[in-house]
Amino acid sequence: MMGDRDFRSVIKATIDSIGRELDAKVDPGDARTIHLHEVVGCMRRSYYDRTDPRDVTRSGFNDLISGLLQKHARGGEPGSFKVGEIELRGQADMIVDDAVVLFRSAERLPDDPLAGDVLFLNACLWIYGKLDGVIVYISGDRQEASFSATRSKRMFEETARRVRVLADLLEQRKIPILEPSPGCGRCQYYDRCYIKERIGKSFNLKELIGMDPKG
Repeated sequence: MMGDRDFRSVIKATIDSIGRELDAKVDPGDARTIHLHEVVGCMRRSYYDRTDPRDVTRSGFNDLISGLLQKHARGGEPGSFKVGEIELRGQADMIVDDAVVLFRSAERLPDDPLAGDVLFLNACLWIYGKLDGVIVYISGDRQEASFSATRSKRMFEETARRVRVLADLLEQRKIPILEPSPGCGRCQYYDRCYIKERIGKSFNLKELIGMDPKG
């Protein structure tokens, strides 16, 4: 018998613990070292992660797939690329047959790769000195979709610009601009960017837009 022990909380604590071990180790006070994941997504979130962090909620082991694969024998070693005086650090999930490979979990398989993942892969191609890469999305029902990409200088220049912007904002202690995205609703800093208070009073839509409810 297992008794009355709350195994859901045990599993959650285990996932959170593994996640903390796998996360890139970021020095909050070192604005001259920027990690790739900080600039391919919302920079405001990255800023708060350094200056006033909150714990992130992980939904399951799928959220850990990238970090777990990096520990594999074929996982990519951490690498870096100089952007002026700033060091950009990143790590691929795997390097196979001279190609960089990223794995991402997804609730449903996308028709096109997500923009942040494309920026991440392209920057990895520059960090590792490779020309080609692949993003592999894996859904909860074990389906997969793969997208290939070739190294782009113009795309990397945009990543380098974001690296310089984030480094400057961290040094100046200025909050980055708002970057709305579908992931905002799941962000632990949502209430710092948007009004979250629920209005309890109901209203009549026709009256609100000035229509005569009697026709």
